[in-house]
Amino acid sequence: MKRLALIACFATIIAGPALAALKVGATAPDFSAQASQAGKQFPFKLSDALKKGPVVLYFFPAAFTSGCTIEAHEFADASADYKKLGATLIGVTAGNIDRLTEFSVSECRSKFAVAADPGAKIADSYKSTLAIYPGHSDRTSYVIAPDGKVAFVYSDLGAEKHVAKTMEALKAYRTTHPL
Repeated sequence: MKRLALIACFATIIAGPALAALKVGATAPDFSAQASQAGKQFPFKLSDALKKGPVVLYFFPAAFTSGCTIEAHEFADASADYKKLGATLIGVTAGNIDRLTEFSVSECRSKFAVAADPGAKIADSYKSTLAIYPGHSDRTSYVIAPDGKVAFVYSDLGAEKHVAKTMEALKAYRTTHPL
């Protein structure tokens, strides 16, 4: 019985960030961050990106780790489909911008921007930090509508479903908000 209670407690700690993420309908906090795409650094501001259409914002724990590399490759492979749906795609992590500049080329394949979030302050405002690893982002993906409201949220430390889930949500959004 103690073992079962310990497993349940551990599962709660791991699942904590998923339960804490911003909810659908919440206002997405605006943010500015230093970003990089194709090895070129630039300032990114969410409110500016939302003027062009929905934003797919995904938080990831750390550049150049196995899960985050897999996820970056999958987002890169799908980047043209996000563009066809009028969406801006951006990844955010607590890493530094110089490391992300390298990551933007090698793992994001120069297809989309990644932004630095020192101290995970942006992730914290989205309630997307790791309870078991403070100062780091959880693996949480959002679709944010141009009005700044969260249209979809998916939080799972597994990298495998984030692209499929956000793409499905973005397509559903487009059925009621055509280009």
